[in-house]
Amino acid sequence: MSPIPRALVVGCLAAALPVFAVYAPVPDQDQVQGKDLNITLKAGLANDSNIFGAASSEIDSTIWTVAPRGSYSASLTDQTFLSVSYGLTVDQFEDRPGDKLLDSHDASLRLAHAFSKTTTIDINDSFMVARNPESLLAGVKLNTDQSFLRNQIDGRFITPLGAKATGTIKARSIYYEYRDAALGRSLDRIENLYGASADYAVLPEVKAVAEFRHQDVFYTKLGETKNKSSDYLMAGADYEVARKLSLSGRVGAEWRSREAERSTTSPYVEFSAKYDYTEKSYLLGGFAYTLEETSDTARFNDTKVYRTFVSVMHYVGAFTVASASLTYEPSTLQGRRTQVNVDETTVRGGVALSYLPTKNWTLSASYDHDRVRSDDVQRKLKRNRFGLSAVYTF
Repeated sequence: MSPIPRALVVGCLAAALPVFAVYAPVPDQDQVQGKDLNITLKAGLANDSNIFGAASSEIDSTIWTVAPRGSYSASLTDQTFLSVSYGLTVDQFEDRPGDKLLDSHDASLRLAHAFSKTTTIDINDSFMVARNPESLLAGVKLNTDQSFLRNQIDGRFITPLGAKATGTIKARSIYYEYRDAALGRSLDRIENLYGASADYAVLPEVKAVAEFRHQDVFYTKLGETKNKSSDYLMAGADYEVARKLSLSGRVGAEWRSREAERSTTSPYVEFSAKYDYTEKSYLLGGFAYTLEETSDTARFNDTKVYRTFVSVMHYVGAFTVASASLTYEPSTLQGRRTQVNVDETTVRGGVALSYLPTKNWTLSASYDHDRVRSDDVQRKLKRNRFGLSAVYTF
């Protein structure tokens, strides 16, 4: 078994990405078939108890969904790999004030090149226009339109530093732009993250890791009161046990400099584990402690988050897959100079049951639950979603 994919772990440890999907992992027939060109068509029916994520006066609606998707991957040369994809999601709401027909788009591009067997570069770009976000913003007064544009570019360069040592240079840039003008003035921003790390093979199955990261957060409007930068220094290890269990951990510190506000120093912790108990079934879990951006930049600088997650995919038989995920996030919103801190707890969970009668069909039933308990009553949120879907892979 390969070690835990860092992209997967970071995705779980970070805040849930706001694209519409069930929380529980669902088997991907594209990956099973392993073709260069894959085209899928998804049709679904769901009921959402709180389509705007409101603290009160929730609006319930049935949603019909059609989502075609295409992906292509190929080796351009013996050393260069290309992968592209595009997906369209069309949601029709039965009971929604304003627009009832929403179209969301996502596209990705990956280019990887091997200069040698041990020196590689990997660049990924992910773009989305989300009209019906999965994870809504807590405490947003103008919450009838939380549509946004998001683009993320990741780059990673890996090269050996010696017989047992490897060096990695990486960078990430994320751009957010909200459709609603008021949300845009508050939340439009660019987050840039740069890092360098070195690992040393203490044992064949154990790598010691030292890492430095620098982050800049630039708000495109009124940034002089919200911009900040952070430096991270951390150490840890990656451990692969018996080809079925992988462990990864980092501990360190973050030095955050806030523009026009008090700076702060905070510990940084991330830990994750993945257990492949059968060929296709796995259990993934982890914990992270970090500072993140907040949905209310007028009252708060950022949010101190304690995040625990667990995700499981279990093949009940040859054609049936049960899956579940749970994220538990106690957090403290860090108030600005004239504001008090606010404690809140966020829970996101989901379960799904999928049936794969043939290599082309995936039939799924799912349930998702969102709950925010907060000292600020305007930030409370409760949301339930039930869904049925069918995906056909051409």
